[in-house]
Amino acid sequence: MSSYVDYATGEPVRDTKAPGGPVAGRWDKRRFEAKLVNPANRRKHTVIVVGTGLAGGSAGATLAEQGYHVVQFCYQDSPRRAHSIAAQGGINAAKNYRNDGDSVHRLFYDTVKGGDFRARESNVHRLAQISVEIIDQCVAQGVPFAREYGGLLDTRSFGGVQVSRTFYARGQTGQQLLLGAYQALSRQIAAGNVELHPRTEMLDLIVVDGRARGIVARDLVTGKTATYFADAVVLASGGYGNVFHLSTNAMNSNATAIWRAHRRGAYLANPCFTQIHPTCIPRTGDHQSKLTLMSESLRNDGRIWVPKAQGDTRPPAEIPEDERDYYLERGYPSFGNLVPRDIASRAAKNVCDEGRGVGPGGQGVYLDFADAIARLGRAKVEEKYGNLFEMYARITAEDPYEVPMRIYPAVHYTMGGLWVDYDLQTTVPGLFAIGEANFSDHGANRLGASALMQGLADGYFVLPSTINDYLARHPHHDEISADHPAVTAAVRETEDRLARLLAVDGDRTPDSFHRELGELMWEFCGMARTDAGLRKALDRIPQIREEFWRRLKVPGTGEEFNQSLEKANRIVDYLELAELMCLDALHRAESCGGHFRTESQTPDGEAARRDEQFSYAAAWEFTATGAAPVLHKEDLVFEYVHPTQRSYA
Repeated sequence: MSSYVDYATGEPVRDTKAPGGPVAGRWDKRRFEAKLVNPANRRKHTVIVVGTGLAGGSAGATLAEQGYHVVQFCYQDSPRRAHSIAAQGGINAAKNYRNDGDSVHRLFYDTVKGGDFRARESNVHRLAQISVEIIDQCVAQGVPFAREYGGLLDTRSFGGVQVSRTFYARGQTGQQLLLGAYQALSRQIAAGNVELHPRTEMLDLIVVDGRARGIVARDLVTGKTATYFADAVVLASGGYGNVFHLSTNAMNSNATAIWRAHRRGAYLANPCFTQIHPTCIPRTGDHQSKLTLMSESLRNDGRIWVPKAQGDTRPPAEIPEDERDYYLERGYPSFGNLVPRDIASRAAKNVCDEGRGVGPGGQGVYLDFADAIARLGRAKVEEKYGNLFEMYARITAEDPYEVPMRIYPAVHYTMGGLWVDYDLQTTVPGLFAIGEANFSDHGANRLGASALMQGLADGYFVLPSTINDYLARHPHHDEISADHPAVTAAVRETEDRLARLLAVDGDRTPDSFHRELGELMWEFCGMARTDAGLRKALDRIPQIREEFWRRLKVPGTGEEFNQSLEKANRIVDYLELAELMCLDALHRAESCGGHFRTESQTPDGEAARRDEQFSYAAAWEFTATGAAPVLHKEDLVFEYVHPTQRSYA
């Protein structure tokens, strides 16, 4: 066994920015106590924002609107292509328009409980509190949310809740919200307040005198590497689900920005907390490079079932009602098909493992709309879900109006990320992480429709308030020059890494290594994890890394558009991140949310937490490649939502 598992435990890490007092008043108190920057002085400050999705786009637009000079980066050709555009189902907000018992406190409670009591109360309550403001902001921007007959905004339910608090725009909510943020960002680009660098990827963080002061980035078209300096750096680069190779993420979504920040001193928290989404189109073979999500909103009207008998390969229409097992409705009658994602995913895996799965290889379950069509009529179902049904039909050549959809769990989201305090600042002063790039709000399992809520809360409302405090206290009157030792070292390390990737000249493609690593992670650090399996993965990952640097083949040069070089550079970081994910999963010998250790489960197969040992956020400090990291624990304190065994029955 590698010495990598012999990690040290360092000093505890604490969030010193969250004020005391009643949780409902902490965000207002923090905003009042934070120092401000005079509007005339904001023009003197530069802020780098990496990413243009919902978190990055809203942050860039809002900071520029305040008067800061924003330098913004995206590897896509347009901010509109950020992966936020793929979000389908909706965005949560505690508006209580249905008068069904919702409130800020209930959203706060549901989110803490849904995350299996592994999130900070202060951050989660702030998220619930701001949720109501997000909807007003987006409506003012013209986001075309669905409306009911009387003209009021419509809502629907998502998993893990018993109220209807999810606002939506058919199955295109992410797209419409991103266009709202994009138009606000475009206004600032046209005004000259945002300097946008598309087709440009961050490859390293520049830290000067212990503070984040810039980044090293590569122009993906010309291959030119350049440095950019600022008074603060904001990472809004999304999650790291593509370490599994097959996921619902866009193929270019990657972990390089947060991993390079981690190597420069930013702690990475709870990396083993990954979300497996229960409603995805099953994989069909080794030719696939990504998987396709089918929105959780479909579980409002679709019923999930499998045959009661093992090996039943009859077409679904030939299986009578009394020979079907609606296993979520049977096992969780209070929530039915709308249990949280981690529970729905494990239940699907269990029935498939029993030999009752459907479709090729038995890796699927049915999501059936026959009852909804009979009850509501096809036109009403098409009105609610038409674009999702069309997408499914195009991919599978099956008509979901006539036959049930086939779905199976797939990697979708990562709850882990860079450790941040209440101000969303990492352990590197001046470096902030927002949206999916941080760990702060979802604990061990994110509830559906909460990712869009967090991204816009962080970008529109939280960061613009808290970054003022940092810039007011650290005005950075000194200019950073390109020949500063810290800058030249970061550039040299980046260019040396790219040159080394090109020089290997072996016989394996970057994709082949990515696929091998992803399959290893899915098998041993996916839906179910064991001590023996994680140790096997930790033995194998260094071997893959050694072979990578010996057999990699990257054609072309670094002075041109070279997607193989882009992929290879990202895989360098995946190989290190995967190792930390497995170590984090190994050390956390409990089950909670999306992290399911088979050794730690209740008699009826549910996740069994061990609060007396693991009621903390695990914040890892990087030491060196392949060397044991240092674990810093942030103890979680629950004053308002007391930890219990989650029950959705």
